Amino acid sequence: MSKWKKIYFIASIICLALAISIGCAFFFTDTAYATEYGATSNAPNASNQRTSTGTGFNLSFNGDTGSLSSTVEILIILTVIALAPSILVMLTSFTRIIVVLHFTRTALGTQTSPPNQVMIGLALFITLFIMWPTFSTIYTDAIQPFDSGQITQDEALEKAEKPLRDFMYGQTQTKDLDMFCEISNTTYEDYDDIPFTVLVPSFILSELRTAFIIGFLIYIPFIVIDMVVSSVLMSMGMMMLPPTTISLPFKILLFILADGWNLVIGSLIKTFY
Repeated sequence: MSKWKKIYFIASIICLALAISIGCAFFFTDTAYATEYGATSNAPNASNQRTSTGTGFNLSFNGDTGSLSSTVEILIILTVIALAPSILVMLTSFTRIIVVLHFTRTALGTQTSPPNQVMIGLALFITLFIMWPTFSTIYTDAIQPFDSGQITQDEALEKAEKPLRDFMYGQTQTKDLDMFCEISNTTYEDYDDIPFTVLVPSFILSELRTAFIIGFLIYIPFIVIDMVVSSVLMSMGMMMLPPTTISLPFKILLFILADGWNLVIGSLIKTFY
């Protein structure tokens, strides 16, 4: 096991232990009540009526505005963190970006350069750049009004779902959507009638198709270089020399001269607009 894999494994174990500890503290801690209640010398105006009995987990709100307490906010944040990988892969542009970056590295033939950590980090920040208007709309229209008590939970979920649906529907191809609607016996006249369970797999399939098309276009110039180098080596009788050993510097040189990262990343981002 490499050094980075060991560090990643240890960090994952620590995060899992912290999440389990916080979850146990939330759900398995009994609520403590005083054995005596009512008026005392320290609280002469206290009522003799018990306000709550038994044990359990109580959700409270701060003030008259209905804002969430810090405990509930921590619980919601932990839930979002637990679901973040699934949300990132299924509902955002991350899938297309990471697949295209992987095709780029494979076409260059540089094996592990750039490393996976760099590619995933780059894909995450490009995803944040592309999805920022959607996230801003969700925060403005759903999270802020719900936190201030202006809308209910159902209304907040509906308002948060709409920007995601608009983004996914704009990137989903009609034939993929029709295929899943046919399988699920779903009919629709407007995209608002499409169930979320049908839109999500259609969106993922369209993202994979688009990523593979872009990957094919990236492969073409590098395959030409491989063919030219292989033909030259064959004509010189150097059949025992691997063509990739000679073609790799020419691929990197072509990628640098053409400003490859600018072309790939810029063209990739433009496919979402």
